[in-house]
Amino acid sequence: MAKTSFREQMLRAREDAIVSSVNRLLAEKGFEAMTVDEVAADVGIAKASLYKHFTSKEELAAAAMVRVLERALAFTEILATDDQLRPIARLEAVARWTLEVQLAGEMPSLPAQNSTLRNALMANRGYLDRLFEVSDRLGAWITAAQADGEIDRQLPAEVVLYTLFARACDPVLGLLKAGGQHSDAQIIEWLLRTCFRGLVGARA
Repeated sequence: MAKTSFREQMLRAREDAIVSSVNRLLAEKGFEAMTVDEVAADVGIAKASLYKHFTSKEELAAAAMVRVLERALAFTEILATDDQLRPIARLEAVARWTLEVQLAGEMPSLPAQNSTLRNALMANRGYLDRLFEVSDRLGAWITAAQADGEIDRQLPAEVVLYTLFARACDPVLGLLKAGGQHSDAQIIEWLLRTCFRGLVGARA
């Protein structure tokens, strides 16, 4: 294997720093409010240097999403190797992880309606490959959980999948956090309960 040159190591380290900054700024401010100038200033490099790595704000956001999906894949890989976990337990663990990442300020906040950003994401092979891999793994667990009777069999699997993906940008999390009346653990438990067990209470 060819040895990585010092220059390549430095470029990779700078790119990692850029993506980390973008990830944090997207979580804090959202895509619309974040600017390329702000990213460059946060990393401590010139805007021209940043453009050597990423050509647009949309490309920066795509890189941040690739980073998050890589983390999600690594987490689901750990879950997949635990034969003692039922499919529903794996899905709950993924939802919990998603909420914890969001509370930690490490989940990029991207607008649902932005054609330029959507086009950039759809053109990013790294993003699509990882998204499909995460979706396929979760989809298999959803199907298995439905077969076990743990998830309503009448629900289309994609409805369940999109419901789980929605936890990554659930506004309720931030609202409850900002209220300051509940602990992070309480907020996560309540959102998991409503996600997996609904709002209906136990009947007498």
